Amino acid sequence: MSSVDIAIKTLNHLEPEDFRVLMIIEIDMSRHRYVPEDDILRLSEFSTKQVKYRLDRLSRFRLIYRWAGSYVGYVLSMAGYDCLAINALVKANIIEAFGKALGVGKESDVYDALTPDGRRVVVKFHRLGRISFRQTRRLRGYIADRRHISWLYQSRLAAEREFEALRRVYPHGVSVPEPISHNRHVVVMDFIEGAELYRVPEVPNPDEVLDEILQNVRIAYQKAGVIHADLSEFNVVLNPYFHILIIDWPQFVTVDHPNAEVLLRRDIKNILTFFKERFNVERDIYEALEGIKKPLKNVK
Repeated sequence: MSSVDIAIKTLNHLEPEDFRVLMIIEIDMSRHRYVPEDDILRLSEFSTKQVKYRLDRLSRFRLIYRWAGSYVGYVLSMAGYDCLAINALVKANIIEAFGKALGVGKESDVYDALTPDGRRVVVKFHRLGRISFRQTRRLRGYIADRRHISWLYQSRLAAEREFEALRRVYPHGVSVPEPISHNRHVVVMDFIEGAELYRVPEVPNPDEVLDEILQNVRIAYQKAGVIHADLSEFNVVLNPYFHILIIDWPQFVTVDHPNAEVLLRRDIKNILTFFKERFNVERDIYEALEGIKKPLKNVK
């Protein structure tokens, strides 16, 4: 059972006092690797008996972990953090019901869900702490300058950045999922239908698909001032009508970033290499880059 499944199953059993304890642990994790039981007692303003009861409940629900060393401390589990985010989205009338898991990866879990008005959406749970912190820092440039960073903070920051990227590019017509909401490490977006390019063995019009990708990179660059910075066949989705959707934006940079040129070139090289190897479609990278930087008419 995944942490999301645990959170969904447990949510209706939790009481306001349980959420208060979870949020105290969440907040105090910024100062402690393991939140001291004494801090929980002091900040909750509950009785000692009440605190011990709540901690025992949350431990049995697998929403927190207990640690005993020089003191007794607690830390949120992934399910506990999921529970806080899901509860906030439900209370905000963003999510009403969850469906099946659509994908589980090293850095995210993606679920099908419904809004209160019946709209089908995707709920993405960022999981940056699931791989080693050292590897995460190497891969995620936006946290590379921080020496001490928890999985909780990494995942929340990734979600915030992805939502910000979608919010920037979507209004300009870039083919991305519509951003709907976010909370903590979770992003809610319009439903994504299709498969990633690397999963698609054949495409009837690979030249047109490549043109569409490059045009979307151009619009993001020219109109939104944004570079994906992690573009590859793994985060371009091809829908049933053979149109594309670009996903996974937490590593985006703006065009004035010191490494913007290098990152844009890497994005284009990844895509061109894939199309050459998979579909025998060959393009000159310098011409492709020149086309992306060529100003669009009526840029706002």
